[in-house]
Amino acid sequence: MGTITMIPAKRRIGSRVVQDEVPKTRVAAYCRVSTDTDEQATSYEAQVEHYTEYIKKNPAWECAGIYADDGISGTNTKKREEFNRLIDDCMNGKVDMVVTKSISRFARNTLDCLNYIRKLKDKNIAVYFEKEGINTLDAKGEVMLTIMASLAQQESESLSQNVRLGLQYRYQQGKVLVNHTRFLGYDKDEDGNLIINKEEAEVVKRIFREYLEGQSFYGIGKGLEADGIKTAAGSSRWLNSSIKLILTNEKYMGDALLQKTITTDFLTKKRVANRGIVPQYYVENNHEAIIPKELFMRVQEEMQKRSRLKTTTGKRRQYSGKFALSNLVACCHCGGFYQRTHWNIHGRKSIVWRCLSRLKQKYSEVECHSRTVKESELQNVAVKAINEVFTKQDTYMSQLKTNIENALSSSNTDAVAEIDSKIASLQKDLLKRIKQRQDCDKLGQEITELHEKKYQLQLDDAKKDGVRQKISDLKAFLDEQETQIVEYDEALVRRLIERITVHDDHFTVEFKSGVEVEVNG
Repeated sequence: MGTITMIPAKRRIGSRVVQDEVPKTRVAAYCRVSTDTDEQATSYEAQVEHYTEYIKKNPAWECAGIYADDGISGTNTKKREEFNRLIDDCMNGKVDMVVTKSISRFARNTLDCLNYIRKLKDKNIAVYFEKEGINTLDAKGEVMLTIMASLAQQESESLSQNVRLGLQYRYQQGKVLVNHTRFLGYDKDEDGNLIINKEEAEVVKRIFREYLEGQSFYGIGKGLEADGIKTAAGSSRWLNSSIKLILTNEKYMGDALLQKTITTDFLTKKRVANRGIVPQYYVENNHEAIIPKELFMRVQEEMQKRSRLKTTTGKRRQYSGKFALSNLVACCHCGGFYQRTHWNIHGRKSIVWRCLSRLKQKYSEVECHSRTVKESELQNVAVKAINEVFTKQDTYMSQLKTNIENALSSSNTDAVAEIDSKIASLQKDLLKRIKQRQDCDKLGQEITELHEKKYQLQLDDAKKDGVRQKISDLKAFLDEQETQIVEYDEALVRRLIERITVHDDHFTVEFKSGVEVEVNG
């Protein structure tokens, strides 16, 4: 047998091979506190100071840096910038060992914790957990780590559930938590109460006003963009969905629906719409309103009305607010709406309005022979109708009086008050059942149905209130107008006219106040 010479193993520290001298182990410390309170801030500073001294006391160590995340949750690592920087430095050979207070400070997510430990272990980098006394490069390190990390995850889940129960208790007491940083129209005072931001509130009022004047979500948004008005998030672009959210947010009328969304995964913080998953809480008159309740409900009624727009075939028709006439001109034959279109016949261009059943004949299930009307003629019809009411207002006043009496004839105020009383009684029973951990499904369903009934009654009252307002608008116009109008006015048509029906030899103009005028043409 030949000569066997043993080649000693080269000593390794971390990811480095030791040659001639014994270099110091490069040790980095990771610290984290999970809230921004003064008490936790002190804890954060104390951790940094502790590990600076802790590393200095060991003569075989040198400090490779103190990595500290302040005020960040530990259930995942996506937003922990310092933690991610530490891992990158470890992967780049700048760190040999990591020390940290405990597993729960390092990670509360079992999967993330084990993945990072194994990633570092592959580089021969140890992580030492001071509280548990675990070194991940020890033989029993990973077994202990798996157990401890699982406990840490349970701790985080328990904390999340406690927070959720705490929030539900606050909601039951009517205590409202609202993120006002992206809530147009409101700020918070020193006590955490919502207070009106006057400048932003004017934007909110404008959105509600323009919607009732006939503008679409898109039209309102484009107007705000043109005037350089930004969203609550500071964006220059207004989405249709942003406008709709404002118009349907009950907080603008001083109420608050709590727990609209819930967290379904305590690790990813994923939130979903609460569609009966957990109880919701509705708090009336919680804070100062920007929009009166009557006006808010009129907007909801108008929104429902627009959502019910149909074509002659029964399909839903998209509301358009681009032109005042877009949603006003109707066909006497098929009941469909007219649409604006450009004609070009032998080089002669003109703008006309045609019934959709004729305009899109191949897609229509209805054969309609309604006439085509020039835009200028429709505009003249609107002007003539308005002047007719102006010049003969004494004649139309009796009709207005009748319409006012009909609008005032009935109110759902008493019925709404009775429902409120029932809800209050059932709410007390519900809270008792919740505390006693009894089944609440049937009771909750009854309360939900009562809320829906109340909402429909309020919509009905809003519709009547809208009629009264429209009658007042026409009376105000007649009082302020001194002479007949001489040209077509888009804003005036939006304000006063409900519908123009095209007949074969004339037009019927229906005003929003209920007054009807026949115009030849």
